This record gives sequence, structure tokens and C-alpha cells, in this order.
Amino acid sequence: MKLNDYDDYNSVNKGFNISVAGVICILAMLTVIGIVLAMNKSKTKTKTSVSSSAISAETEEISVSASSYASILENETHVSDLDFYDMYPKDTTVASALTSEELIEEEQEAEVDETTDGKHTKIVWQDGSEEWVAINPYLQTHDYDFTNLINRSGEMEYYENGKVTSTLGIDISKDNDYIDFYKLAKTGVSFVMIRLGARGYQTGQLIMDDYFLDNIKRANDAGLKIGIYFMSQAITELEAEEEADLVIENLRDYELTYPVCYVMQYTENETSRVEILDKTEKTAIAMRFMDRIKAAGYKPMIYGTKLWLIKYLDLTKIVSHYDIWLSQFENLPDFPYKFAMWQYTNNGTADGVKGAVNYNVCFTDFSIK
Repeated sequence: MKLNDYDDYNSVNKGFNISVAGVICILAMLTVIGIVLAMNKSKTKTKTSVSSSAISAETEEISVSASSYASILENETHVSDLDFYDMYPKDTTVASALTSEELIEEEQEAEVDETTDGKHTKIVWQDGSEEWVAINPYLQTHDYDFTNLINRSGEMEYYENGKVTSTLGIDISKDNDYIDFYKLAKTGVSFVMIRLGARGYQTGQLIMDDYFLDNIKRANDAGLKIGIYFMSQAITELEAEEEADLVIENLRDYELTYPVCYVMQYTENETSRVEILDKTEKTAIAMRFMDRIKAAGYKPMIYGTKLWLIKYLDLTKIVSHYDIWLSQFENLPDFPYKFAMWQYTNNGTADGVKGAVNYNVCFTDFSIK
């Protein structure tokens, strides 16, 4: 029985020993945790201290900067006073951008020379004053090369590929008195433009040229090609029709190779009927005359000086429909638009004609047109 008691005692002792060991382990763990927490707390305090120091330093620096800036302001020192400011070019981009369109316009105006840009042509007014006007890019221009135009003792010839392609003519009226057309035909003249009639520039009365019937008959007999012209002072389209009808009526017995030309112009040193008309009205009247002539089977044409054609007529209504007979007493014409005939002098001479003669060079072969 003693042995059994001993065994119970040992069992109690063993349980006790295990309990003590567990308590010791728990205490050890708590101790470690306490140490770790203490260390973390220490680090947090250190970081806080450092951050506080940095903030303090930055605050001090800002204070110094503010103090320095205040000092600059007190001394009225500006950026422009600093030495390095002049090392850099001033930027005018913003200012230029604000007026870029104006600057472009100014540059274009400065660069444009109307006398040489090829886009303008000179007009000389009756009083001698000059005006440069823009050439309309939508109107057909001529393609003549005037280096191929030769003046042979007052008689103009135009060459293409080494051959003469022009014809020479004169325009005549009763003012030229009696003409020997046979002598004229033996010169370089191949056609005549004969005045058929006119309307009075003040009375408005229609009149026939006193020499027309004799001139057209004898010129035809001499083998010259013939065109005619009428000097209009119509101030309405109805009057233009009356003028055209007069022309048609007096051409019934004759064949024309050259055109029937419409002439409207102011009268020198006198007040003419047509001076009351504006450009639109003049153009409409001219077109009515030529339309009526065309309807009768003839070839219409309009006559004028460079000034008259450009400033007093609307060429956009004319150029694409009818030929132009240009009057310009110059060595070379500078009319930019398409024209078929050029009256280049009013001071020529020709066998068979007394006094001064108006010479014309024609660039179009009307015999096949």
C-alpha cells in the first residue's frame, strides 16, 4: 500500500511543476511585448522630434526669404535691374500675334508695285491724270506676242512662225473726201472700215454719211474687203434698235467681210447726249445694237479707247460675245483683254487718200470667222 501513496504524490508534483512552467512562459512573453512597445514609442518620439525640427528649419528659411523679398521691395529693385536681364531678347510674340493680320496687310501693301506686278493696267483720263486699275482675272486676255509686230514705214504687220497673219486697213468717212480706191488697193491696205452714219450728239437725229454709198460701191469695185461702223448717241435701248435697223437696211445690197462696228463716245469740247448714261446703261445699249446686228447675219464689233472700254463699259458682258476694235495711238497697245483689231495711228498717209489717215492692224481673219 505504501507504494501506491508514493505514486499519487509524484503525480501531484508533476502537475504542479507544469503549471509553474506555463506561468513563467507567459510572463516572459509579456516582458518581450512590453520591450517592443517601448522601442516603437521611442522611435515615434524620435520621428516627431525630427519632423518638428525640419518644420522649424523650413519656417526659419521662409522667414529669411520673406525678409529678403521685403528688403528688395524696400530698395525698389526690379527684374529689369538685374544684370542678366539684358542677356535675353525681348519676346514680342504676343504683341505681334495680336496684330498679325494688320502686319500682313501692311507687308502686302508695301510689297505691291502696281506698275510692275502684271495685275494692274494704267488708265489715262481726259485731263492727263493716271490711274492704275486691277486687271479682271475672269476676263479673257489676248495672247499676242508684240515682239512679232513689225512697223514697216507706218504699216503694221504681225508675224507667226515667220508668216504675216495680220491684215492692214484704214477707216474712212466723208471727212476723207474723195478716195481713189484703186490706188489704195495697190498699197499694203487690204480692207476699209466705212462710216455708214451717225446719230446727232445733241439733236439725236439719225443721219447717213454723205459719202457712204459712193465709198462702199467703189471700194468693192476696187477689190477691197469692207467693214462698216456707225457712230451712236443712243440713250435708250429702243434708240439702239433704230440705229441697228438703219444699218441693216442700207447693207442689203452689199456683202461684208469685216464687222459692223458700234461706236459710242463723248464729243470733244461739246456736251453729248450719252453723258447722262452710267456704265450699266451704256453697256445695255451697246449690247442691244450688236445683238440686233448679229441676228441679221452680220459680225458685230465694238470700238473704243482703252479708257472708254475699261471705265465706261462692263466688259464682262461684252468680251465673251463680241470682238473689240481698240483705239490706242501708241507704239504698242497695253490693253490687257482680248481684242481683234487695233487702230494705232490717226496720222498716217496712204496713196489715193488726201490728208491724214487712221491705220488699223487686224489680228483676226474675218474672212473665215
